[in-house]
Amino acid sequence: MDADRGTWRRWVYRSLAALGIVALAAMIGLMVWEPFVARPAAPITGRAYKAEIIRDEWGVPHIYGKTDADVAYGVARAHAEDDFFTLQDVVAMTRGRYGAIKGEEGAMFDYVLALLDARGTAKREYDTLAPRTRPVLEAYAAGLNDYAAAHPGEVKLGNLFPVDGEDIATGFALRQPFFFGLNGVVGPLANGETLLPDPGPTLNGPLPDREAAENAGSNAFAIAPERSGDGVTRLVSNSHQPFWGGVAWYELVVESEEGWHFAGATFPGSPFPFLGHNRDLGWTNTVNQPDMIDVYKLVLDDKGENYRLDGKWLPLERSEVRLPVRFGPVVLPVTREVLRSVHGPVVRNEQGLFAFRYGGMGSLATLDAYYDINKATTYDEWQAILARQAIPSTNFIYADKTGTIAYWYNAAIPQRQSGPDWRGILPGDRGDLIWNALVPFDSLPHYVNPSSGFVFNANNTPFVAAGKASDLSPGSVPPEMGVELKMTNRAYRAAKLLDEPGPIGRARLEAIKYDTGWERRGYVKRVLDGIARLDTSGDPLLSEAKRIMAKWDLTSDGVGRADALALLVLRPAMGEDYSGKPLTPAKKLLTDAATHLETHFGRLDPPLQTLLRLRQGPGPHAIDLPLDGGSDTLRASTLWDVEPDGRLKVKHGDSFVQFVEWAPGKAVVSQSIQPFGSATTRTGSRHYSDQAALFVQHKLKPVHFTRADALKNAVSRKVVTHRPRAD
Repeated sequence: MDADRGTWRRWVYRSLAALGIVALAAMIGLMVWEPFVARPAAPITGRAYKAEIIRDEWGVPHIYGKTDADVAYGVARAHAEDDFFTLQDVVAMTRGRYGAIKGEEGAMFDYVLALLDARGTAKREYDTLAPRTRPVLEAYAAGLNDYAAAHPGEVKLGNLFPVDGEDIATGFALRQPFFFGLNGVVGPLANGETLLPDPGPTLNGPLPDREAAENAGSNAFAIAPERSGDGVTRLVSNSHQPFWGGVAWYELVVESEEGWHFAGATFPGSPFPFLGHNRDLGWTNTVNQPDMIDVYKLVLDDKGENYRLDGKWLPLERSEVRLPVRFGPVVLPVTREVLRSVHGPVVRNEQGLFAFRYGGMGSLATLDAYYDINKATTYDEWQAILARQAIPSTNFIYADKTGTIAYWYNAAIPQRQSGPDWRGILPGDRGDLIWNALVPFDSLPHYVNPSSGFVFNANNTPFVAAGKASDLSPGSVPPEMGVELKMTNRAYRAAKLLDEPGPIGRARLEAIKYDTGWERRGYVKRVLDGIARLDTSGDPLLSEAKRIMAKWDLTSDGVGRADALALLVLRPAMGEDYSGKPLTPAKKLLTDAATHLETHFGRLDPPLQTLLRLRQGPGPHAIDLPLDGGSDTLRASTLWDVEPDGRLKVKHGDSFVQFVEWAPGKAVVSQSIQPFGSATTRTGSRHYSDQAALFVQHKLKPVHFTRADALKNAVSRKVVTHRPRAD
């Protein structure tokens, strides 16, 4: 009997040990499987690259090469030196592997990559790109590969490199739709939420949710020489982007012997700048809100396998995507279905199947267009490139050395028939509602050399852009185009300040750009009027907060007693108004703001600069500086994280700022600034935060546009090369 018990125990112990080994093996497998199944691109062969990288006193890279491809190789190498951390995230997104880095948040990007068929678009369309463009993408990919090979300890995922030109193109196909609000359609559809929020002041119904960081604001100004007072043509770029991450600006100057010479800024994953200037002309962008997305509810058969279109049943295109999702030390494979119809991508929720279609879908032509406008030399040439309608959205504000200024409401707006409610859910069984063309470029709202001598945009309607005497009428476009009519506080302020009489010289233009004022109009008026009507009797905290707000001077300059309280009150309302949502009741806005200040500062009127901070750390170059500006003022401190000490760590707002000037008979001159520096993820670099002190003081640094000027101010200089593989 004892022998039987001993045998039983040994069998149990051995079984448990075996199970433990199996569990350990499974755990190890979940920790290491993802890189093994990933398929990197084939190594790039056949071409050598050579670029010189000169860094000026602010760490800004000036990249030189014999060919444009040489320069693109150098762009990748320089950017990787400063922020390889973020570049890898972008690469992982293009490979459907971001979930292996960022867990569920990253897996959502991986799902959208498959849903939009971004990689399929790149594969199908890559060979249609101009022969001049593909070598630039491939050289940029080679630069990333060489940096990764030389710094294996920095690589986040196994088999993430090498990448190729198609990978770079995939990044464009994935990210460009989100700048006109595709996230506000896909997200609610996937979650089964109400697709369209409360109607805002638009031409054709409500707007999709635009609260995403990349859509939270920008300002742009161009002043003609006859209005500047000194004969100088001026362009101000004031894009509002996140301070870190995949759509944070990276400043650079590029120059090749093939005529590419440009100073501006780019995003991680792009070989060329998206805004800035060359010798002859420049432009900047602001996000616009065209109605470029249409949603269709599909009619399915009893089996749910086919959908009806014009009386015929068509099969749904079905596939599966395996998403890697990191949970702590393990990466789990999660399978999701991907559906498409002839309309476009399809999302399933409890209410049925919904297809959507958007301007620019399935195209890579934006790559050719952005590269080409970098090298344009005249307004006509620049405008002709824009007229291709290859860049799907964003307003363009333009100026050049001849004194020409312009504003184009650029958008790939579908050419729709009149009658249907294009803002609502469309019947998916009508083929006549599936558009295949865009409205003509010339029909988009635009201004060229208006009599006012200025153009501007602050994410507002294009019908307020050039002064009361020059503004276009909203009736100049048909309602089915869905051009927005809404105004931001920044737009109210800019329109008022620019339309005042007199020259708009450099000093006045700087005062406008850094203005911290609010207009008592729109949501600001509704919130302030709501607070004034509150009955706060019996609530000492709310009563005191109401008294302070009643004396607010309508600025966020940090001088007034109410500035901190007003900042907290208006931020939620600004976001709701921008998104077309109902405003939070005034009592809750005031209560939440007052409670925060009382809890963390013991008072309702701390100085604004005590509350609002520019923080970058840790490390020897960490900074913690006071900021001014509001969530919707021309000096923009738009979004923030609430820190444990109650301070607001700004993470979005004024980012890359550039003033460009063409004086009569003189070469272009420009100045710029960033919130931190050129190496925002390298804590040990002196350029981790070296621009911050100037940034908080409303000061700019010089842009060393010419090679001679760059050499005069160089702090480092090196040559980087790529040798072709023997195979």
